[in-house]
Amino acid sequence: MISVNKILHYMTFSFWRSALLIFATGASVRAGEGAPTRFVDPAPPTAQTLADVTAPAAQKNPDVTFHAPPKELSPDAVTRDWPCFLGPTHNAFSTETSLTSDFAKTPPAVVWEMKKGTGYAAPALVDGRLILLHRVGDEEVIECLDAFTGDRYWRFAYPTNYEDRYGYCDGPRASPAVANGMVFAIGAEGKLHCLKLATGQLLWQRDLMAEFKLTQNFFGVGASPLVEGNLLIVNVGAPNGPCAAGFDTRTGRMVWGAGSEWGPSYATPTPAVLHGQRRVLVFAGGESRPPTGGLLCIDPADGHLDCEFPWRSTRRESVNASSPVVIGDRVFISECYGSGGVLLDLAGGSAKPLWTNPAFGTHFMTAIPRDGYLYGIDGHGPEDAFFVCVRLSDGQEMWRTRPQWDEIEQRGEEKREVPIGTDRCTLIMCPGEGRCLCLGEYGHLLWLDLNPNGYKELSRTRLFAASDTWTPPALSRGLLYVCQNQPGENGEPLRLMCYDLRK
Repeated sequence: MISVNKILHYMTFSFWRSALLIFATGASVRAGEGAPTRFVDPAPPTAQTLADVTAPAAQKNPDVTFHAPPKELSPDAVTRDWPCFLGPTHNAFSTETSLTSDFAKTPPAVVWEMKKGTGYAAPALVDGRLILLHRVGDEEVIECLDAFTGDRYWRFAYPTNYEDRYGYCDGPRASPAVANGMVFAIGAEGKLHCLKLATGQLLWQRDLMAEFKLTQNFFGVGASPLVEGNLLIVNVGAPNGPCAAGFDTRTGRMVWGAGSEWGPSYATPTPAVLHGQRRVLVFAGGESRPPTGGLLCIDPADGHLDCEFPWRSTRRESVNASSPVVIGDRVFISECYGSGGVLLDLAGGSAKPLWTNPAFGTHFMTAIPRDGYLYGIDGHGPEDAFFVCVRLSDGQEMWRTRPQWDEIEQRGEEKREVPIGTDRCTLIMCPGEGRCLCLGEYGHLLWLDLNPNGYKELSRTRLFAASDTWTPPALSRGLLYVCQNQPGENGEPLRLMCYDLRK
């Protein structure tokens, strides 16, 4: 546990830094009246004319072990696809119902498992198909699998030379998005591909790093793309702009660019309706000297930049990685290296801070709003990853805890009892079930009751014994898809696991 004096010193410093930042910027930077800034597409791609071919049938996947079919869906179960990062509502909320509630009584059974390559990208699921982006050897691979069996429809691969400077992994970070019968995927080196979902045929491709003259970010390219109508929104972060770009999903050509000051982050663009207007929110800011970044509010119709709100730590080795959280007409953004969190009202072309909380700094997980409160993980490492609840009306902290328990760990013939917890976990809120799924950093799955009175665990199981379980899970048709990103304690390989959560 960190000391009280350390927390108070940290909160005091960050509070005054945030206050001075807000005062100095006047709360927002206007983009200017009239037409949006015009950016020229540096290398418009040529869309391919696709041959009319029959969609391939799924074939036995040599990397998959099938265990057993899942239970039948309940007749009254509500189910949905999971087509992109954080799911169909872009905020890690799921409308799925008829899910098992007692893991002790009914542990999640493995339907199938696939030996996968490196990377932290989450799968996307549409119409019974699963799209996975990962790295195998010296290639980044986009695969289309049968979501219920793991059988393979098609596989698309291209070379990569990416090396992680910090030694985590050399695989992709950005999760694919599926919409309008197309798959959009961005690799760690900024290779952007658009493929036909049914056949895997390449429609168009772009090399964002080469075309926009980007330098390698801390962990390569990591912000997932967002499909907004007929546009693909990408946090490009080009020097002198554009910071964000809208590409035509059918041709790959840039329709508009927005922003000119901030580099690429690891936060996925988020759609919103704010005060009755459709907008896209981009939380930018990655490796730069000095460290800069913040929130852009963009009209997706033409790329007009309504406003910018600077929000970034002064620490050079820091990033903005947590996606914006939309709560009605308000937006919460957060980072864990110094500034913490701020709730904004975006109206009339400006960003008005309603409150700041330097002690509620989410790293790469996305906070969950529920019944007037926000729940999330404050901190950037396992020793300072605290589960926190704050009140939405004023940012007041209601409780803070670091969930932990003792567990038997076995390495070969040796057994020992060790403390373990949720740490850098991810959440899926299931309002139809009245509870929240939590995937812990070390392979645990929990049901939680999110309430302002205190942390409450309802049920817990361990799916596997491995670290770095940072990829958000995907939930679709009563099945949970989880990426194991490190070898297991007993030698299990990196895997994509499909679990049966059906009641």
